[in-house]
Amino acid sequence: MPSLKDLRNRIASVKATQKITKAMQMVAAAKLRRAQQTAEAARPYAERMETVLANLAGGIGEGGGPALLSGSGKDDVHLLVVCTGERGLCGAFNTAIVRMARERINALMAQGKTVKILCVGKKGYDQLRRQYEKQIIEMIDLRAVRQIGFSNADEIGRKVIALFEAGEFDVCTLFFSKFRSVIAQIPTATQLIPAQIPASASTTGAAASYDYEPEQGDILADLLPRNISVQILRALLENQASFYGAQMSAMDNATRNAGEMIKKQTTIYNRSRQAMITKELIEIISGAEAL
Repeated sequence: MPSLKDLRNRIASVKATQKITKAMQMVAAAKLRRAQQTAEAARPYAERMETVLANLAGGIGEGGGPALLSGSGKDDVHLLVVCTGERGLCGAFNTAIVRMARERINALMAQGKTVKILCVGKKGYDQLRRQYEKQIIEMIDLRAVRQIGFSNADEIGRKVIALFEAGEFDVCTLFFSKFRSVIAQIPTATQLIPAQIPASASTTGAAASYDYEPEQGDILADLLPRNISVQILRALLENQASFYGAQMSAMDNATRNAGEMIKKQTTIYNRSRQAMITKELIEIISGAEAL
């Protein structure tokens, strides 16, 4: 049975932890609104980019166009770009993305494919390197970046394109978490190279006929690299909103759990204190009767 002093120290420690989790919840809630607005504002541009690429690709035909659209003709080497958070204390946010990436890695390796991993975010790197350290080619750290912008995504996109042009991989897939709500973040995988044109987008553009100047191939050669950067930017912004949503939910649960623990420990403290007082009274009464 712990002493009263130990119980008081334990209660004080949990109260201090509760203050920290409550403060982190409020900070995450304040940052979530802006991150959510930024992520939602980036969605229409990325979706419209896919529609334009679908219209252009439909005019060229299957198997034609730049290599970023048609691919290398093989699928032996896969590059997985895994985007996670730079910090923890956000529930299962990072783990869910890593779990999806790990399932894809195991499936590809079971088929005899070569897998290479590009980690964007420290937490994903820390989890993946335990099992796939040899497959990781680079870890991109964004902890020093205060506000994620197109320049950050473009830098990652240029690295991916440089690796593809050097023949380092055949297929590139991007992993991130799509923000739906504070309590729902959806792990998502999107193929970047060769560009995956949605069937709905290509069907929408099939009814219209356009004349392009310059040629469609020249436009695609300029738009496809930009599309990769746009999709990476969208993933980073979705991840940021998902991180703050997951952190807000996790800290809220932690604050509630700390409150319940404080109540429980306070009850134990009061009962122990009452038992000691009762014991002392009994000893005083017994001593008085003995006299």
